[in-house]
Amino acid sequence: MTITLYDYTLSGSCYKVRLLLNFLGLSYDRRQMNFYPGRQHKSPEFLEINPLGQLPALQDGDLILRDAQAILCHLANKYDADGHWLPRDERFGDVMMWVMFAGGELMNSSAARLHDALGYKLDVHAARTNAHAAFRVLEDHMTAREIAGRKWIVGDTPTIADIASFPYIALSGEGGIGHEDYPALRNWMRDFRRLDRFHAMPGVPEFV
Repeated sequence: MTITLYDYTLSGSCYKVRLLLNFLGLSYDRRQMNFYPGRQHKSPEFLEINPLGQLPALQDGDLILRDAQAILCHLANKYDADGHWLPRDERFGDVMMWVMFAGGELMNSSAARLHDALGYKLDVHAARTNAHAAFRVLEDHMTAREIAGRKWIVGDTPTIADIASFPYIALSGEGGIGHEDYPALRNWMRDFRRLDRFHAMPGVPEFV
């Protein structure tokens, strides 16, 4: 059964899906979309795949999914039988809470990046303010985790909560949002980059 990822190299949302596919050791067909300036994601052909005209989208056999968070959950649920990336125990609720946080509040940093890198017209001040507020929530959480001797957002091993959050924080400098005030997040990103099968993308170096 072929997995097809409709992808844009510079998208943090697409990057998180590529990260999980790589961590799971899954082969897939990568369809590069001309997001900018070609706006291929708004073409009639792609709207047949995702009526919202957003990336990423993933086809797994007859199933077509949109939204990076939903795709992460599907891949982990189907292909990670041991529940490493999506635990099936008491951690499940916490993992899902942080996955939704990544797809909601943390997306403000992605909006600021779209403004600075691609010239999107939006309230960049509000995006940066909201991104800093979200970073502070996760920074406080990770500080408490460090004090308790833990490295990951939930539990003792990385989960899709870490994958979902990593790109928006790691790429935030491209939207004018630095990491100077977030030492726990810097430590967490360093540990994330050291995971086996981690791979970089433009704007995210291999090592720190």
